[in-house]
Amino acid sequence: MLQVPIEDVEIAPGHVFEWSVETARMRAAADPSQPRDATTYNQAKHFAVAHETRDDDDAVSAYVAGTFEISGPVDRAALEAALLYFVRRHEVLRCTFQQLSGDLSCDALAPEDIELKCVDAGPAGSADEVRDYLHRFFRRVDTLSWPLIIMGAVVRDESTTVFFACDHLVTDGLSTPIAVNDIATAYAAYARGEEPDLPEAGSYLDFSREQRRINESLDAEDRRLDHWKEFIARGDCFFPPFPLDLGVEPGRLYPTVNVTETLLQAGETDELAARCEAAGGRLFMGVLAAVGVSLRKEGGPDVYRGLMPVNERGRGPLAHTMGWFINTMPIEFPVSEDQGFADVMAGVRGAFAEMQRHADVPFVKAWHLLAPGDYTALRYWPYAVNFFSYLDFRKSPGAEHHVARNAQKHLWVSRSNGICFWFHRNEAGLHMNAIYVDTPQARETAAGLGGTLARTLTNMRTAGTF
Repeated sequence: MLQVPIEDVEIAPGHVFEWSVETARMRAAADPSQPRDATTYNQAKHFAVAHETRDDDDAVSAYVAGTFEISGPVDRAALEAALLYFVRRHEVLRCTFQQLSGDLSCDALAPEDIELKCVDAGPAGSADEVRDYLHRFFRRVDTLSWPLIIMGAVVRDESTTVFFACDHLVTDGLSTPIAVNDIATAYAAYARGEEPDLPEAGSYLDFSREQRRINESLDAEDRRLDHWKEFIARGDCFFPPFPLDLGVEPGRLYPTVNVTETLLQAGETDELAARCEAAGGRLFMGVLAAVGVSLRKEGGPDVYRGLMPVNERGRGPLAHTMGWFINTMPIEFPVSEDQGFADVMAGVRGAFAEMQRHADVPFVKAWHLLAPGDYTALRYWPYAVNFFSYLDFRKSPGAEHHVARNAQKHLWVSRSNGICFWFHRNEAGLHMNAIYVDTPQARETAAGLGGTLARTLTNMRTAGTF
């Protein structure tokens, strides 16, 4: 699986069909007497921001989407059955959300209450038309409107491209390969006249209830927040700033640049992974070390300080579950010029281990308890924040079929005040998807940092140096 902007994808033209999720059993949105379930802190914050910005010019649009290929003439009935199976299988996709008494609650519709409606959207006559259509279609997802997933297909005589998009409220980076595998596996089964046979999917609502139960009494004096407090004290801020100039004005959001580039080919990635393992680390630690060193080479500090997503699924049924199972934690380690490869890797390894020991504290909870008073009610991060994400899509469900299915993930954000990197490994190598503000300075900074990062990774791979 490759994470790439939809504008950079070549999808053959064909006839487009859309499937919308419907139900006749939506609870009355204004009826507070109905029992409803708690949501995660991520969901509550995300929904509150969308609600607050509904009627002003400060709204930010975003989607998390996926595409994959079915070879041969498609069985449309089997495909529709697979899409219906997928939505019924995952509890979070059947949830309706409502903000009551300042918090967000949800209600999961029963699987049998979910139906699909097919709409013939007509032909798309060129690859450019397909790209334009998909970008418009994906942007239909809306945090405040149900359903929170939309789906469709571009049908041709000899192949079909299946596509879907979700709001972040019900998905994360690891949900996209789960969705591709579920739909493709279910389609193959229905096309054979069989029922799908997939691993058990867990309950996102159970996960939400447990998160709330564990953290209900968490306050600013709780010792579980000591890791965050120490991080804040060392850097004198809750949100670690991106250390290079992006040419942005305080308090302003900008249109974004969205680009994916390949950093290392498959064999080169294997070589770097071997270097990292010899130093007692893992590939993602080496990539993080390279980012920290590259930022310092470009004029950044001698200590890398950033935020890093942490997957909370574990290895049980939640590993096959759609939802927002990502926490965000601070991480820091030295990258001074006098440190060698082994020294920086040891610092990353120790910092990651320390971060994991404290990863049970929800980011949004720490934000509200520890950030400065004028930051607690912020709709977005206050400025460009240093952010690093890494995924190995080879370890996701269905990874052995990603090449045959041409599985791809598409992330888009309309506006931003900073820069974010999503590094990901697949069978072809190591890649970086970056979304950043569209300013002349940001383009110059991103280009300079990208070149330095590429050289640093090459030095690490070939010589074990920076």
